[in-house]
Amino acid sequence: MTIRFNSVVLLAILLLHGAASQAQVREWEVGLTGGRQLIRAYGVDAGPQSARTVVVLAGLRGNGSGSDDDDSEDSLASSERARTILNQYGQLPAADRMVNLIVIPSANPEAEQLQFPPTGRAYAEQPVAHALWRWLGVQAPDLIIADGPGSEEFEVAAEQSPLAGIGTVPVLLPTNDPLSTALLNRFSELERSPARLEIQRRLSRSPAQLARQLASQYGHDFSTPAYVPGMGLIGRLRLGEVDDVQQLLAPYLAGLDIAIDSSSVLAGQLVFAEYAERTGNPEALELTVKAADLAFDEQGDLLDAMPFHYEMSDAVFMAPPLLTRAGKLTGNDTYFDMVARHVRFMQRLLLRTDGLYRHSPLADVAWGRGNAFPVLGLALVLSDFPQSHPAYPQLMNAYLAHLESLRAWQRADGLWRQVIDVPGSFAELSATAMLGIAIKRGLDRGWLATDIYQPVLDKIWQAVQVRTGFDGVFIDVCTSTGKLDSLEAYLDRLAILDRDDRAGGMVMNLAVEMMAID
Repeated sequence: MTIRFNSVVLLAILLLHGAASQAQVREWEVGLTGGRQLIRAYGVDAGPQSARTVVVLAGLRGNGSGSDDDDSEDSLASSERARTILNQYGQLPAADRMVNLIVIPSANPEAEQLQFPPTGRAYAEQPVAHALWRWLGVQAPDLIIADGPGSEEFEVAAEQSPLAGIGTVPVLLPTNDPLSTALLNRFSELERSPARLEIQRRLSRSPAQLARQLASQYGHDFSTPAYVPGMGLIGRLRLGEVDDVQQLLAPYLAGLDIAIDSSSVLAGQLVFAEYAERTGNPEALELTVKAADLAFDEQGDLLDAMPFHYEMSDAVFMAPPLLTRAGKLTGNDTYFDMVARHVRFMQRLLLRTDGLYRHSPLADVAWGRGNAFPVLGLALVLSDFPQSHPAYPQLMNAYLAHLESLRAWQRADGLWRQVIDVPGSFAELSATAMLGIAIKRGLDRGWLATDIYQPVLDKIWQAVQVRTGFDGVFIDVCTSTGKLDSLEAYLDRLAILDRDDRAGGMVMNLAVEMMAID
């Protein structure tokens, strides 16, 4: 049933009746417009944890000025006005704030043409519609109050189609009808929206449940022996599904040739290292050593760096963990020497003065996964690298320094952006999961301070649970990305809302890491 009323009256009454004492106004990044203008949301939490969440969505067709500075008396399309309202709401006694209140005062500041559910490639096409649809789905409010022109179309879409594939949300449309106190009080007793119920289901999963759910859907194809499917196999091995994984490896163990012709395939050989360490299989060890021996030239001397690095920061993950495992399994310290040499080579090429990595020399862009790769790579290296080796302190310092630089860029919702230091760039799931693995390893092994990094990990885990569906569908995973030559190109990469093998393997391994079974 649709209930219609005036949202300005709604907010006025909320200020008279509303929950927690002196609550602070929270702020979120919703996304970017086509012109790269940041869309913001502001909110104040209620006192009770069980409180319902109400989102006021204004300005779907723009606010008349093309910015969020429209200060007309009846307009919600003003960030200053939204902050004033929420500050007043936050000053109410805790017992009086009845709902979590969130306001998006200027949902479409450049008055783009919107369609809901959005179509096209997120976020290069329909960027505002995609950003609103996915952000609201993840927030999973119990009620959305859509104010202004364009609200009717949004109402139909949100009540009939699951936002971000999560669930539907009821929408109220404002009119000039007065709002009664009785109707207001019903907000504290709203039925949970289907979207909120689905989020609660996702958050209720234990690490073991999430890991095994993903293991049933990912890591079942190794026809291309590369790292993307390989991470799923490694996750399944760590879960004890050794016999099933062995069947996927059998053709290669029996002699099927592997042409290591890319960094992705090189990193995929880490599967054989994992299998060799767990089973002692000599054929798997042979494949591991064969890949690691690409470190040597024809005279048997170490190269300056491992091949197939393509001048991309990904290479800190693609080669060093494999080399480290080869050194551990064979006792040959030369592989450890190559790890240090390769990492130094990549740092000289790509490490910025702010502690972040540019993805490649083509553009000074701190791509999200392009920074997660080095941290994860070093975490895997340090897990097996001998502390007696002269390069160990340098590698540890590189891991710690990079994480400290990245920690400052974690969003309030626990994720890191597609471009780390560009506010409004979409929250990217696979990079966040990779950083979660690296941080959990650091906490478990005493490399990281618990009081600093445990809260970081807690937010990562919740964010990953929310964005991982029971059907293996993920929200906002950057598609495969090679060298790009501009910031715009990175911002416009496809943000996948679907099943994805890369995210499947990385999130599975994060869940296994959270189980602490190794």
